Amino acid sequence: MDYFARLPEGCISEILSRTSALDASRSSVVSKEVRSVAQNDLVWERFLPLDYQEIISTAVSPLKYATKKDLYFTLSHSPLLINQAKMSFSIDKRSGRKCFMVGARELMISWKGCWDFIPNTMSRFSEVAKLRSIGWIHIEAKIKTKILSENTKYGAYLVLWVESMEGLRSANTVIRRLKMMNDEEKKKERIESRGTGKIAKIRGDGWLEIDMGSFYNGSAADHQEEEEVEAWLTEINTPHLKSGLMLQGIEFRPL
Repeated sequence: MDYFARLPEGCISEILSRTSALDASRSSVVSKEVRSVAQNDLVWERFLPLDYQEIISTAVSPLKYATKKDLYFTLSHSPLLINQAKMSFSIDKRSGRKCFMVGARELMISWKGCWDFIPNTMSRFSEVAKLRSIGWIHIEAKIKTKILSENTKYGAYLVLWVESMEGLRSANTVIRRLKMMNDEEKKKERIESRGTGKIAKIRGDGWLEIDMGSFYNGSAADHQEEEEVEAWLTEINTPHLKSGLMLQGIEFRPL
């Protein structure tokens, strides 16, 4: 006898909402009673970020969904362009924690005159940055910690395409936290710095990514309202010119 299925619907809903999205999906096979509760918006609301409505309200195109479960899996599979298409937002399929990518147009790139912004059908953004030719590279993104999931370890990744990594193998990456002390001063704290030996890995979307480092984002009480994290990649050691590199953006995602 399935004693779990005989529990009151409110009890089943509370139990499922304290598990995970994947566990709730699997529970649907237990019985038709549990399946009915496992589809409930009240359950799936608990798996979504607390501020998801505020975030999706800035979407470039309205997001259509029938249920909160549909919304959860849509956001975990299809990044949403937000903030005038300057960033994308998605959630981690397992944890529901927030992922963001800063698009190429919003990156701080040295010698921007040596880059072209062109359409690319493989990119989630309307344009990518393509390098014509340059001797050294500095690429940087900043993100406010208050929009990230709390109490979560994040990784930063440079998302790109390049035929050869030769010009980037000696690149250095840095993760740094910036705290606003007053209107004129920021406290800078270097969290992680990595030296040479960069290797790009293939992503599920067909692009390559370089691991730039990681950082821990604590609770709202741990940091100030104006705290930011910046991630950058610099390559100034290789003498020959670099060309052909395409940038989609820098992604911040939970580990």
